[in-house]
Amino acid sequence: MRTLTLLILASPAVSFGWGETGHQTVCQIAYDDLRSAARTEVDRLIKLDPAYDTFADSCLFADGPPRIRSADHYINVPRNVRAITTPDCPLADSCLFPAIENDTGILFDKNNADADRLVALKLLGHWVGDIHQPLHVSYQDDRGANSIRQKGHAGDGNLHGAWDYDIIEQQIGTNYVQIAAKLRAEITSRDRSRWMFDSPVEWANESYQVTVSSKVEYCTRKSGACWYDKNNMILSPKETWREVAVTKRYTAKHRKTAALRLKQAGVRLGALLNSALE
Repeated sequence: MRTLTLLILASPAVSFGWGETGHQTVCQIAYDDLRSAARTEVDRLIKLDPAYDTFADSCLFADGPPRIRSADHYINVPRNVRAITTPDCPLADSCLFPAIENDTGILFDKNNADADRLVALKLLGHWVGDIHQPLHVSYQDDRGANSIRQKGHAGDGNLHGAWDYDIIEQQIGTNYVQIAAKLRAEITSRDRSRWMFDSPVEWANESYQVTVSSKVEYCTRKSGACWYDKNNMILSPKETWREVAVTKRYTAKHRKTAALRLKQAGVRLGALLNSALE
């Protein structure tokens, strides 16, 4: 199995969506939700890849190394946006919206080469995870909270990394198979009916509303916008980064939200794959 170790060592200040455990958990929940025909097709495609033994592991592919299609891992919006209502990439040529749409289309079309459909499968699993990580729907100037330090952190910890790793590892667990089984058992039929037919726009807006929540401590609401801090709307190069205390209390406070986003991502990815592969 490929890991993110080399990439993390090479770029310690930049974090990626959900970390290994989060992405694997999302894809394991989705895999366990697959109906027979879709699961058979996923297994067939994954067997063509010498780097991965399971679909859950293959969902790490997009983070590399090397990182695949960097701009497709997130959605950046202006700081005065109040809600995500359209599948647009307002500050870039590409983002998670076209990434999900394009790779779903490649996977859906069985006339495409297996090699192309395999890549699309691996990427799609990752994109659906990323769009459910709240800080992947955020702001360009602070790189989705990568430029907000964790107060008192011994290394290069940042607020984005707290949502990638700390909340999951401290409050949910580190064994993705066990986490996926536990979270999936908590999902009710009512949950499924509410989640699985929503669109990526709704997924992104759910993340964004978490991102701008005062409890996350990502930004300060001021003058109709979400400022970097109360005295500085946009973080400029060479300015001092602010700090957020990511304590055990902080991670415990956000455990329920992180668990919900993992469950929603897994259910929605499973529904997408069932539709595309049957």
